[in-house]
Amino acid sequence: MTSIIYPTPGALREKMRLHHRHLLWELPLIYRGESALVKRVKHRVARSKAREPQAVAFEVSTAASEGGSKYDEKLLQNYVPLYVMLPLGVVTADNVFEGGEKLEKQLKDLRAAGIDGVMVDVWWGIIEAKGPKQYDWSAYRSLFELVNKCDLKIQAIMSFHQCGGNVGDVVYIPIPQWVRDIGETDPDIFYTNRSGNRNEEYLSLGVDHQPLFGGRTAIEMYSDYMKSFRENMADFLEAGQIIDIEVGCGAAGELRYPSYPETQGWVFPGIGEFQCYDKYLKAEFKEAAKNAGHPEWELPDDAGTYNDKPDSTEFFKQNGTYLTEKGKFFLTWYSNKLLTHGDDILDEANKAFVGCKVKLAAKVSGLHWWYKHHSHAAELTAGYYNLKDRDGYRPAARILSRHHAIMNFTCLEMRDSEQSAEAKSGPQELVQQVLSGAWREKIEVAGENALSRYDAEAYNQILLNARPNGVNKWGPPKLRMFGVTYLRLYDELFEEKNFNLFKTFVRKMHADQDYCPDPSKYGHEIGPLERSNPQIPIDDIIDATKPMKPFPWNKQTDMPVDGAGQFGLLGGLINGIKSIFFK
Repeated sequence: MTSIIYPTPGALREKMRLHHRHLLWELPLIYRGESALVKRVKHRVARSKAREPQAVAFEVSTAASEGGSKYDEKLLQNYVPLYVMLPLGVVTADNVFEGGEKLEKQLKDLRAAGIDGVMVDVWWGIIEAKGPKQYDWSAYRSLFELVNKCDLKIQAIMSFHQCGGNVGDVVYIPIPQWVRDIGETDPDIFYTNRSGNRNEEYLSLGVDHQPLFGGRTAIEMYSDYMKSFRENMADFLEAGQIIDIEVGCGAAGELRYPSYPETQGWVFPGIGEFQCYDKYLKAEFKEAAKNAGHPEWELPDDAGTYNDKPDSTEFFKQNGTYLTEKGKFFLTWYSNKLLTHGDDILDEANKAFVGCKVKLAAKVSGLHWWYKHHSHAAELTAGYYNLKDRDGYRPAARILSRHHAIMNFTCLEMRDSEQSAEAKSGPQELVQQVLSGAWREKIEVAGENALSRYDAEAYNQILLNARPNGVNKWGPPKLRMFGVTYLRLYDELFEEKNFNLFKTFVRKMHADQDYCPDPSKYGHEIGPLERSNPQIPIDDIIDATKPMKPFPWNKQTDMPVDGAGQFGLLGGLINGIKSIFFK
């Protein structure tokens, strides 16, 4: 409880009048240097306080404290928790935790910087490596104990994919060998492109319900894994240390097809390739086409190869196949299969963790290249049927809403101006579309940067997306992300210049408030996970494809790490003066 002295109404009006007159008079001092302005303002403030008119005093609850930390309760409603992704190989492929003193020091430094927790991949290929249902969680328990010692929360990723072959992968952790052995005799368990190349990064969704794995289906394997995690990590879950379970649904842990694998020669900004040519998905498509009255329809054979540009293909060119009845049917089938896959896995995740005080989440990929091309080719090959007149992301958000899950989106740090013109990229528009659609579906949205960055421009863009309409000094902002995860914990982050700026970034994510260990204080109380709602009818999913205008975004963040502000240096100084007079 803080005692605030308010001037009488007449005195307040006079103070505002003087404030605006003095502010306008001081502005030319900007061009004589900031120090002159600051000195003049301080002088004015001191003189104003000395002549403060008589006032009426009353108590207003504006501040709170906890463990030495102080908060403005209204500003705290703008707090966005920040997590840091741990190294990909923090637990080795041989299931050994080699954290040691170095990692402990880094985690303690991050805790001192104010971060809320860490995110970590919990690799299927490590835990169930010895054989079916032979789970070994010992190394991850040691890791979690260290994280707990450092007073950090945990976001755990159920990583059912291979590490290695994607942008930023620096270690190799394949899916379990005994699963790959089944692929030796039945290679169609893996995603396959039109040329017949197999991708062992993740099992094809065509085997989701095929009992090919010692009598279990792929979905059943994922379900058993998550149930074992809950059983073996029950103490961490009950203590509230694990707060988030992100469920891997595809390549790189994202709900997508592996349409642009570097291991098969893809380079940016190639359009990628459709990945539905294994025998299981082929059979499903033929059945679907037959039921639609077109048994003659086949999977696309005119969509080009990984590194083509859209206009060089018959499928994606102007008035191409993607706009025909056959093309629309295929793209609807292809994207719906992905949505069903995510729905099935999240339903099992919900069953595994129901009653736990955790949030479920799934990641959607930020395929920003060719976003400004009429075909959105890179998005289509990945399974996002997104066009100018069709929303390819809101249906995924609607699926997530059924399971009380968060949508985690990538490329928060990217700006259009940083991308090559030939790629027709639109990361800013893409982020606005996806986040707006998720908020309209009444679900929470989290996000992360796609590439490691240590510069003010990247941090400011993330801050803008975290609070698109800025901070509300009087309570919750209009729009606010549920959390942001920074990629990733590298040694470069701890270089003095980088780490100093990162600490400022953390502070700005928290709306200039101290670290708050109690999420309920900023509106993020995590209750027991409820059971999933009934399955959503297909007509309701189709309804979510109707395009809607994104919510408005500010041009710049109002809490920049470099003090530039929405109106540059001038805006920062004006805001500073206003805070002095009206704090």
